[in-house]
Amino acid sequence: MTVRRLSAGLVAAALLTPGVAACTTTGGGTAGPTSTPSATASGASVEADSDAKQALLNSTRELSNGNFRFRMSGAGSTAEGQVHEPSQSAEMRVRIGEPTDDLAMALDLVHAKPDSWVKLDLSGAAASSVPGRDKFNLGKYQHLDQSRIQGNRNLGFDFDQVDPAGSEVLTQAVTEVRRTGDGTYAGTIDVSKAADAGSIDPGLITALGAQANSVPFTATLDGQGRLTELVLRIPGTGGATAPEIRVTYSDYGNASAAQKPPSDQVVEAPPELYNLFD
Repeated sequence: MTVRRLSAGLVAAALLTPGVAACTTTGGGTAGPTSTPSATASGASVEADSDAKQALLNSTRELSNGNFRFRMSGAGSTAEGQVHEPSQSAEMRVRIGEPTDDLAMALDLVHAKPDSWVKLDLSGAAASSVPGRDKFNLGKYQHLDQSRIQGNRNLGFDFDQVDPAGSEVLTQAVTEVRRTGDGTYAGTIDVSKAADAGSIDPGLITALGAQANSVPFTATLDGQGRLTELVLRIPGTGGATAPEIRVTYSDYGNASAAQKPPSDQVVEAPPELYNLFD
């Protein structure tokens, strides 16, 4: 097996691509249930499309305040953390793959404007083949050069777009939606119009082709109309199978400032680390 540099959109690709930890991110297609979610069997009334879509659009407004916890999961990978706009800080913990995989990754990111740090751990039989592993697999946080990570979907963080999953972009791309119960919705999303969403790998959109225009989803809102869960069910491509992609939000207004790593646990990031994520 050849281990190459990890491509941009690592987190999204990992969540959406089965077996990514066994090789490298490819942006390949995935499969899953292809049927569109239907109204609840209990006979809950169906809300008019325009009202349902507006409810979804409204549900993401609180995210822009940048004070919440989040979790993304799928394909055996997770990304979770918190955003705290009042302190201009955020943190994310990414886990891709299992210890038994050829290549697994743990990525801990801390952003406290104007600084960022990452602690990276590559494990598995193929980890030794990753170029420069001995220089960045140190068990310490590595201080990142902002000029090297600006616009990087893996290492950077944009405090002007504080939701790592990009749920606002996704709800804006809803093509059909109906209310299925108290605070629950179902419908379809044109993910080809949501390439900027952090939970969607652009390579997946290409792989889906026309199917990208109608990806089934369900959503749940809390009692204040705020989004608490968004689940995408990716249509099948190439005969592969994959789990659903699930994004959850919690603790609106109650997140805390990210903790900067202690100075004795910090080193400067070497060029090999940036090369890994180019």
